[in-house]
Amino acid sequence: MGSILGIPTNVFVLGLVSLFMDISSEMIYPLIPIFLSDVLQAQKTYIGLIEGIAEGTASILKVFSGWLSDRIGKRKKIIFWGYGISVFSRPILATATSWVHVLIYRFTDRVGKGVRTSPRDAIIADSTDKSTLGKAFGFHRSMDTLGAVIGPSLAFAMLGIFGGNLTSVFWLSIVPGLFALCLIIFFVKEIKVNANASMPKITFKGLDRNYKAFLFIVALFTLGKTSEVFLVLRSQELGVPVTSIPLLYLSFNIVSALLSTPSGIIADRIGKRKTIIASYVLFSLIFLGFAMATSQIHAWLLFLSYGLFVAMNEGVQRAYVGTIIKPEFKATGYGVYHTVVGLSALPSGLIGGLLWQNIGSHALFYYGAFLSILSCILFVSMLFPRNIK
Repeated sequence: MGSILGIPTNVFVLGLVSLFMDISSEMIYPLIPIFLSDVLQAQKTYIGLIEGIAEGTASILKVFSGWLSDRIGKRKKIIFWGYGISVFSRPILATATSWVHVLIYRFTDRVGKGVRTSPRDAIIADSTDKSTLGKAFGFHRSMDTLGAVIGPSLAFAMLGIFGGNLTSVFWLSIVPGLFALCLIIFFVKEIKVNANASMPKITFKGLDRNYKAFLFIVALFTLGKTSEVFLVLRSQELGVPVTSIPLLYLSFNIVSALLSTPSGIIADRIGKRKTIIASYVLFSLIFLGFAMATSQIHAWLLFLSYGLFVAMNEGVQRAYVGTIIKPEFKATGYGVYHTVVGLSALPSGLIGGLLWQNIGSHALFYYGAFLSILSCILFVSMLFPRNIK
């Protein structure tokens, strides 16, 4: 298969795919809460509903696409169509005139993510030695986040060029997405895996006990891990001007991009479980900080700290999944994981929006901090004593 700069070729290329796709996505994402609240005058409850439905409902496809990939023994075509759906959903947002249109866009975009994520994670795992999974997923997360650094930078520049016109940015976001599709077509190599036509129906019954415990803990944690749009809105509430929001989001992603690969390497050395536990503790401190913050300086510091949390958590959790699922069900296992995370995001977004709308922003962040601490305690008691890597 070969490697580039010590990274398996498929992992390196898929990192570039995520780089360009995230440039496309992150030109848009930090602007959506502003577009909803300032332009379309949507209530916080609707914003939470949009994020919850987008992540939750579409995530059902993550387990199905993973199961299908294992069943037919192919990954690349499914990955391509997943990215393609997201790229060609952009015009829905660019022409939106109500929050319902934004909901349709976010749902369609997340359908694409649901289709591609499990087969993509499986092909990364298939291309990598188990002992360096943390490094591989950390690299992928770094490239993914680097795109999230470049995207807001381009959005900030374009807002200046187009006089704050958000729809112009939405239209131009299609271009880097097309580059991502070209990389998949010409450079991603299919990994030979045996088709498993006798794959059982999608079920939780055959899953390992440790994996079930991990899924339960991740679901609980995700219930409190409300969408980043609320971090953006809280920062705006603390005094960060609208014109600086792309820079705030940019800074957060720079931290995440720089630290994701080192975090993955450290997790390989000290243990992925320890790293995940530490990330839960950090998350609770960050959300407590957002609840008690009083100035825009606090918003900047907390957002930067959130970048560290993302670096410690997202790639490492995926690497950990790769150590506790059977090889023949790898894509299905990742699909179940992503579906559990996504379905938990549905009530999470709705609860977060309701708490903010009816009590205040502080209630949302206290709620998230509490569930994070509870998840940490359960992780230690249910998984840490067990003899798994």
